[in-house]
Amino acid sequence: MPTIATPQPSRRRIMTAGAAAAGVISVGANGFGTNAFGADDGVTHDAEAIRQTPQFRARRARVYRALMSADQFDRVTQLSGVMQSSARPSMQAATTISPLEGGAFALFGGYITGRHIELVPDTRIVQAWRVGSWEPGVFSIARFQLVDHDGGTRIIFDHTGFPTGRGEHLASGWHQHYWEPLAKYLS
Repeated sequence: MPTIATPQPSRRRIMTAGAAAAGVISVGANGFGTNAFGADDGVTHDAEAIRQTPQFRARRARVYRALMSADQFDRVTQLSGVMQSSARPSMQAATTISPLEGGAFALFGGYITGRHIELVPDTRIVQAWRVGSWEPGVFSIARFQLVDHDGGTRIIFDHTGFPTGRGEHLASGWHQHYWEPLAKYLS
């Protein structure tokens, strides 16, 4: 009688099945990976991030200047209406934006502050960015990548490292207080 060859499981499959059966790898209720000995591997699985890709009918150089010039960005904030809002009456200070990598910025009357991590004129802005109501010393990373698109500019925007649970609020804030007034200003 002929023998039928049965496929042998791969080494990876055996190792994975064995680890799962032994309970060596698990993800705890806090979202951190732990091993069978209860040791925390330090990896969190609950990070939030924002990616938005607004488009503007202006060249990259003009968009970059609007984001990096204190006078121009101050006009953008006025178009957002947030400075006239009674919700933040203390926001009366002028916009300050250093043009230098490593320089500081203060937007919306100082409610948003940070430092420029990387500046590539007309191409990229990377900032350590924070909201005044966050715990002291907590900064997120905001990255603006400017690319040519249909005779204008698309910003590929990524915002990471902000406090958990703030993503939805921040995402709507970027639209209301950055992209919409910036589009009005650039038109």
